[in-house]
Amino acid sequence: MNTPAPHADAAIDRATLPALFAPRQPDTHKGSFGTVGVVGGGPGMTGAALLAARAALKTGAGKVLVGFAQEACPLACDPIQPELMLRDFRSLLGDDPGVTAWAAGCGIGTSALAANALSELFVLRREAPLVLDADGLNLLARGDIRPNWGAGPVVLTPHPAEAGRLLGVSTAQVQGDRPGAAWQLAQRYKAWVVLKGAGTVVCAPDGGLQVNTSGNPGLATAGTGDVLAGMLASLIAQKLPLEQAVPGAVWLHGAAADALVARGIGPIGLTAGELADAARILRNGG
Repeated sequence: MNTPAPHADAAIDRATLPALFAPRQPDTHKGSFGTVGVVGGGPGMTGAALLAARAALKTGAGKVLVGFAQEACPLACDPIQPELMLRDFRSLLGDDPGVTAWAAGCGIGTSALAANALSELFVLRREAPLVLDADGLNLLARGDIRPNWGAGPVVLTPHPAEAGRLLGVSTAQVQGDRPGAAWQLAQRYKAWVVLKGAGTVVCAPDGGLQVNTSGNPGLATAGTGDVLAGMLASLIAQKLPLEQAVPGAVWLHGAAADALVARGIGPIGLTAGELADAARILRNGG
């Protein structure tokens, strides 16, 4: 991390995100708002994929499909959100379901099956935007998968430890220069980078840096990263411009946590599953 990087001078706040609050036209239908595909949820981590998928649906995607990184689909349906369409990853990738944005890696694990699932997705995504999260990033850092994801936008969402693995440095070094770490990852992978943590840093492929202003310690709990991945894929699937969708999802994720804390729900004990409903209220003007 010796290469100088620009400073993250721009702040992400509600005023910078008009597309996030644009009203919907009366003649729209579910196809107007995109289809999100989620690939993740390996054995013992089914819930991570469901958190991402539920968040994608409640953030406004028209349809959401889940392909679990397991030999067979572990659930007939999601009893909490039966609108989700569930299957194993091979069935999802082989069906060509018209996915307009992917969220991959949530709870996927680091097995050979997980690596195969992501490698197949890279080949078959047909340039649809891709959000790569969690163990997808660890598999990338280990060399078990390659960044041969082809054309089409990619968003990487590391926390500081994952960023350190990708860069070959310590977590402390990442935290010592968060804008620099995000910038280096964006340059290395030619991707959008969302470096999570207090003051999440968003870096565009061209090097433009922004720092988020929303959020609180309530987000320091299991599953909140999965929810963010689902929100990112959802806004991208809805055709918000990337320069609005990526920082918009980051801000909305934090603002949902802020709204919950304002109602006495957290920060202590706030759960990831509560964020999507709060985000939906915010998008609808609440």
